[in-house]
Amino acid sequence: MRKLLSLTLLALAGSTAFAGGYRVSIQGQKQLAMGHTGVAVVNSAEVAFFNPAGMAYLDKKFNLSIGGNGLFANTKFQNSRYGWEADTKNVGTPFSVYATYKLNNWFTAGLAVYTPYGSAVEWDQDWVGSHLVNNIDLKAIFVQPSISIRVGEHFSVGGGPILASGSVNFNRNVDRSTSGDNGRTDLTIESKGITAWGYTAGFMFNPTDKLRLGMNYRSEIIMEARDGDVTFGDYPSFGTAPTTKFNADLPLPAELTVGLSYKFTDKFLMAFDYNRAMWSTYKSLDVDFTNPALTDSHNPRNYKNSSTYRVGMQYIANNKFTFRAGWYFDESPVQDGYFAPETPRNDSMGYTGGLTYQVNNKLGVDFSFLYLHFDEVDNSYDHVSDGSSFGGTYKSVVFSPGIGITYGF
Repeated sequence: MRKLLSLTLLALAGSTAFAGGYRVSIQGQKQLAMGHTGVAVVNSAEVAFFNPAGMAYLDKKFNLSIGGNGLFANTKFQNSRYGWEADTKNVGTPFSVYATYKLNNWFTAGLAVYTPYGSAVEWDQDWVGSHLVNNIDLKAIFVQPSISIRVGEHFSVGGGPILASGSVNFNRNVDRSTSGDNGRTDLTIESKGITAWGYTAGFMFNPTDKLRLGMNYRSEIIMEARDGDVTFGDYPSFGTAPTTKFNADLPLPAELTVGLSYKFTDKFLMAFDYNRAMWSTYKSLDVDFTNPALTDSHNPRNYKNSSTYRVGMQYIANNKFTFRAGWYFDESPVQDGYFAPETPRNDSMGYTGGLTYQVNNKLGVDFSFLYLHFDEVDNSYDHVSDGSSFGGTYKSVVFSPGIGITYGF
């Protein structure tokens, strides 16, 4: 049982970090509707996330954007060789709050609060992959104060620190067969109050009245889980459950985004973004157990850097309605043989759209939607600590409607 505990904790750490990589991009209603482009777009306080340098070009002195989404994810698993079938349907509620204030013509301050990482996956208890995961619930909130400095008429820089705060609750069976009096023996691991610091920095350059260029960098953040709680369920009556805490460092990768927007007419604008996530930093994860009787664990992940390609458009129909649409292609960082059911994902395409209804010159209501289709994938996780492999065919889709308000004066 000592070995089983070590294997379980190891799997938790791996799934936690991978779920951080499962990032459905929903950081603003206007920009989500435009394919989640935004590094070279200035149309609301949402620019505080996409590129703080752009805050200097907002027309109004004060800008506020608040929004939220319902995120509905559906994944089906099948292994035709063994006749295994399972599915999981999960709901999330990402949100964002952005505010900017122009102190003078060259200096603007802003604050961004958003949820870029996190996942909830709940398979049926004791399903065929329960030795890897039954359910996992991750939460992360980023708080980012920023400044933007305008250097001349056509160039600006911006950035600020990022405070990340998160928690995780994870449950899985300890193996494929161990049972107690009331069912399979499972383990729940929980860690709250995980905090870490990072930063964001960028620039924006406007060579003409129609063309904007932008670049934004967000640093790697290491989430250090310390003294996480471990609880057993349905432990065999002939034994005593071991007690321990766990420590693990969970990386969230650095990201670099570059892009441009072009205003073809006063009414029509298009934007293009390229994003690179530096997942190659995540080669393995070491887990330390506070119980000296338990062996520390080493878990290879071998992720690769991944790219996302985005395009979006905006059309101002009149002084009341603005319409938006977009598309993106998102590469998975997971390599063959490392595909696990904690947060199943593969390469995906996102289709987005939305509109703004301008109530008056200060208040607007924003609507957005995202349909995210993952490529069907037949893959496996070949690094289960007992030497076995678990795999099959996964099909996943995500749908996310959203609503928000924009206010400024």
